[in-house]
Amino acid sequence: MTATNTRPEGLSAYIAVTAAYWAFMLTDGALRMLVLLHFHTLGFSPVQLAYLFVLYEIAGMVTNLCAGWIAARFGLTATLYAGLGIQVLALLALTQLDPAWTVGLSVAYVMVVQGASGVAKDLAKMSSKSAVKLLAPAQDGGLFRWVALLTGSKNAVKGLGFLAGAGMLATIGFTGAVLGMAAVLAVILIAVLIAMPPGLPRGRRGTKFSEVFSKSANVNWLSAARVFLFGARDVWFVVGIPIYFYAVLSDGTTDGNRAAFFMIGSFMAVWVILYGMVQAASPRLLRAAQRSEANLTLAARGWGWTLAAVPAVLTVAALVAGGPQTWLTVTLVAGLLAFGGVFAINSALHSYLILAFTKAERVTMDVGFYYMANAAGRLLGTVLSGLTYQLGGLSLMLGVATVMVGLSAVITGRLRPA
Repeated sequence: MTATNTRPEGLSAYIAVTAAYWAFMLTDGALRMLVLLHFHTLGFSPVQLAYLFVLYEIAGMVTNLCAGWIAARFGLTATLYAGLGIQVLALLALTQLDPAWTVGLSVAYVMVVQGASGVAKDLAKMSSKSAVKLLAPAQDGGLFRWVALLTGSKNAVKGLGFLAGAGMLATIGFTGAVLGMAAVLAVILIAVLIAMPPGLPRGRRGTKFSEVFSKSANVNWLSAARVFLFGARDVWFVVGIPIYFYAVLSDGTTDGNRAAFFMIGSFMAVWVILYGMVQAASPRLLRAAQRSEANLTLAARGWGWTLAAVPAVLTVAALVAGGPQTWLTVTLVAGLLAFGGVFAINSALHSYLILAFTKAERVTMDVGFYYMANAAGRLLGTVLSGLTYQLGGLSLMLGVATVMVGLSAVITGRLRPA
């Protein structure tokens, strides 16, 4: 496969892929908030809530490992369409959940549906991120700009999804919200099927599955660092912080619960939107156009250690407070927003470096392998989010996040400029 970054249709294909990815991530963010808050109000424990997302992340690991090979063999448009289609089916399946079922059956059913959604998300993500490598202009930092714009805008849209999910749960209910999202995404899928311009490769029939595993030390080290970077985020993001805020904000009444839904959804939305905005602005903030790949590789190490300082400070605050306090809640909001900004720089650098380290003919497989590691980190963080919050509260949860960021920074130090 060769890059198509000098042809006009390359920009059209990039816009179409980005639009489809936006639509997908809007529903993905809304679905996560819907599931988390809906089942928390039904009495699920933090660990049971974490279980709801476990198969989602496991499916993401398997999907990313296979999707790179599938895309290399059958083309990026095939995997993008498959991701959108599977998400529509997963949303429709979720509407069949019966409130009369036992907790065990409900958890098992939602885990399976979330697993399908995990497959869908990572098919769409791998397709979109790989397309950037093939379509971006090679000069003047074009690769960093395009990947930062795609990833940053995606996260801003996902943040709006968090807010939309909480708002729909409070107004039209769980089933109505899920049906509405399925309808919107189905329309987007049909539009993309009809209007997708040329510009993406069709694949190579002779591609072997064994080629998925990279022989590049940089790709492997960066993938390992990604495990702990995203594990550190999700260890507080998935279960612990939303449940802590719900305990602080809700008074147990119906109106109180609705108000808490809106406030939690608003915080999660603001966090992800801020994260996306900083990520999109990363090339400008880092002056990437004037810096070499080697220089940006070195910068990734320093930003990793900067990030580790934030959860470390929050861990100390949680230990000093000893329980819910107004000043602690304010500190958490400010600290987690700061974490989001610094995390965005780290994530943008990693997302650029994986594309910089790979070759065009291997891009889908290296990106698939890298995002398999990303999914492994989210799985680790998801499990630890419910477990650490239930066992040790905020301080244990944030302390584990600190350790994980530190491990990511140590591993990033193993990267060698190409």
